[in-house]
Amino acid sequence: MKRKFQQYFWRCALVVFLALTVCGWSVQPVQAMLRQHHDSPDVLRYHSQVSIKDEKGYAWQVLLFKQNYSSPVKDLRLRLVAFPGVVEIAHTQPLLIETAAGKLLNASDAYALTAPVPNVGEYNLTDILPKLPTTDALKVYVPLSSGQQLVLNISNTVVTEWQWLVTEIE
Repeated sequence: MKRKFQQYFWRCALVVFLALTVCGWSVQPVQAMLRQHHDSPDVLRYHSQVSIKDEKGYAWQVLLFKQNYSSPVKDLRLRLVAFPGVVEIAHTQPLLIETAAGKLLNASDAYALTAPVPNVGEYNLTDILPKLPTTDALKVYVPLSSGQQLVLNISNTVVTEWQWLVTEIE
């Protein structure tokens, strides 16, 4: 009787532990975080940074930032960083962005001629961000050197933060 109780207890404990572990890992919402950095003394800048998993489960760092603060023209860049050796981005191809309504937008590759490493892509979003809805999620199709595309789902909270960042840096 005591042995059956112990077996039952440990089975229940294992089920509870696994349930808590799975729930803790799968229910984490993806939210961007605005970060501050100093370009120079007394010059504080902001950028948006979030980690997003692709459809294969690989994590990507997704950063939105202004490229040249001294220029009167907004030059907004989206940098995508994958783990080295996992993917190679096709740097001659544009990034395809799909809105929730199905509208497709192309972002030109800023690294088309001089990519620092194959797992990092940077795209010009200056003309695209004003065309994006502020409350809808996006799908970003990253062009790979294999000829395929990899999908990153950008949540509506991240898109809203991007829009806020744009208005703050004007």
